[in-house]
Amino acid sequence: MAAKLDYQWHLRKVMADRGMFSTTDLLPPLAERGITLSSSQVYRLVVERPERLSLKILMALLDILDCTMDDLIEPITVAGAVKKTKKVAAGGSAPDAEGLGGLRPKRARIRGVDRS
Repeated sequence: MAAKLDYQWHLRKVMADRGMFSTTDLLPPLAERGITLSSSQVYRLVVERPERLSLKILMALLDILDCTMDDLIEPITVAGAVKKTKKVAAGGSAPDAEGLGGLRPKRARIRGVDRS
């Protein structure tokens, strides 16, 4: 099974290393580069991990902070997901039921008794 990839976003740390401790410190440099974001958008960009990010914004951040993409984005490997066993309804048979194979008993069928 292939390892699942994820990433960590280090914008807040890189900003702190450059002496930028307020999220609004990014507003004027972004505006100089033609990117207009609201203060709440910049806050979310700094505080949260972005799922979608414009390449123009990424390139502007790299230019403003004078850093590389490796400084902002750190790829990490997530432990493989544990495969859950499928639950089977009563009387059903699982395709690969932990080695029981043909040893499963047949389901009993109870029929009404004839009362003559």
